[in-house]
Amino acid sequence: MTALERLLDEKPLSPPLESAEASSLANELGALVRGNVYGMSLVGVDGWAIALARCDGRKRLVLVRGGESSARPPIETIATVAGTIDGREVSAAICEMSAEAAGLMRRWLDFASPRVLGTRRSFGAGDRLGLAGAGHIRACRQHGKGIAPVLAQQSARELTRTQRGPQEVIDAATWAAIQEGYREPWGADADHLKTPADVDAAAAAGFTMFTIDPGDHVDDHVDTDDNATLMDKYDALPWEILRITGDSLWHQYVGITYELGDGVNLVSETPEDLMKAACKYGRAIAHSVTMAAHIAEVMGGRPFEIEISVDETASPTSVFEHFFVANELKRLGVPNIVSMAPRFIGEFEKGIDYKGDLKAFEDTIRRHVVVARHCGPYKLSIHSGSDKFSIYPIVARHAGDLVHLKTAGTSYLEALRVIGQVDPDLFREIYAFSYDRYDEDRASYHVSADLSRLPKPQDLPIVHVSDLLNQNDSRQVFHVAFGSVLTAKGDVGGWRFRDRVLAALDASEEVHYHALVTHIGRHVAPFAVE
Repeated sequence: MTALERLLDEKPLSPPLESAEASSLANELGALVRGNVYGMSLVGVDGWAIALARCDGRKRLVLVRGGESSARPPIETIATVAGTIDGREVSAAICEMSAEAAGLMRRWLDFASPRVLGTRRSFGAGDRLGLAGAGHIRACRQHGKGIAPVLAQQSARELTRTQRGPQEVIDAATWAAIQEGYREPWGADADHLKTPADVDAAAAAGFTMFTIDPGDHVDDHVDTDDNATLMDKYDALPWEILRITGDSLWHQYVGITYELGDGVNLVSETPEDLMKAACKYGRAIAHSVTMAAHIAEVMGGRPFEIEISVDETASPTSVFEHFFVANELKRLGVPNIVSMAPRFIGEFEKGIDYKGDLKAFEDTIRRHVVVARHCGPYKLSIHSGSDKFSIYPIVARHAGDLVHLKTAGTSYLEALRVIGQVDPDLFREIYAFSYDRYDEDRASYHVSADLSRLPKPQDLPIVHVSDLLNQNDSRQVFHVAFGSVLTAKGDVGGWRFRDRVLAALDASEEVHYHALVTHIGRHVAPFAVE
């Protein structure tokens, strides 16, 4: 039986083809459709052979049936061609890679849909352009053995700034999984959700992981409040949602020693310790409870998982505060918590390495891991995790499987690196625009770039422009301006940069993937299973 016959005759889903078989069949099918077929994408399901191909410079979905079949593709086609492959008459329908087509693929191919990942070690790969998924898969395959990728990851804030919808993010991940023939579980994280409306949009698109961000409800002023203010705040907490009284909560923590194992014992030695933890995080806990209930209601019987993120706060989350939040969420029965993102000590600025005392970080991360094991187990989620190369070995050593590394902007920066190589003039334009936007766009980001340390756009050297991506200040300038760059309007309508960026990356696809494999590979390698 030929490779094509196996694809057409296997039900419900064909096993992957051997590399040589896939390459040979891709060449023959490519000749038929007059395009280049991605060999890894070849798969058969219920009498159809499926592939992705580049035809006339654009990616297309190709659906193949045996010539004796009268079945028509269930989606609109651009063209249909007939011919012979391996002595068998076939008909190949060439289709747009539309949202409708992506939905069909998720119904036909189980690996084209995101899944819940549980507590396996994982890597969140934000893809702000929708073109990085294949590179992320390759990076995990080559450097991240045993790590489950979250291929669809976008925050509500990022969606607003890029003017994308959650369905676009899911669809891009679907096509990446098909293109690379990736049959391992991958996740979809609706990141930093603050409102029920955010949840609704993500659930409708097919996200499986929901990161609740209650940061707006964290009170960062408690460390400087006097006792009278603390008591007033404590009395005013939403006790009905917390389903406990202030007195009862007091007696569960004040003077009580919790032995968590591995030499970690936590105790609220004074009433002020408990009041500060409760006043700082009590409303955030209540908000998380409400959001989790809404997620469960919207998802119905569909599998889902939850992350709780309190990383975007002014002060670090102490080990006791982490325990308090996790213990209360557990008491309140918040379901399916697979990860939690405290605000760790040190500085997690965007786009650059960790700033802080590595010994102190190691001591606290060890104790945070103990809390996660005791109260879960759940994973510690490392937010703003891009390029924090100095802490990866430390986290990997202590957390084992209980780690989720979350990145986003670093893949955008690698895309710009490629732009600098293939279209230096476009790169220079983006640099000048980002430079001018920095003071405004930095407002909602934790960065410390100083424009005085950077060349003025008019002074940027003609050659080696992408070397700017090796300098911390310029990395942060590019990082915070991504939304402004991608949504800037042109002088005569349309996008000023967006279409040119996407076209340049699409035309240099393998260069883009290679850059991602190299850079993202450095992120996942320390966490790989030996």
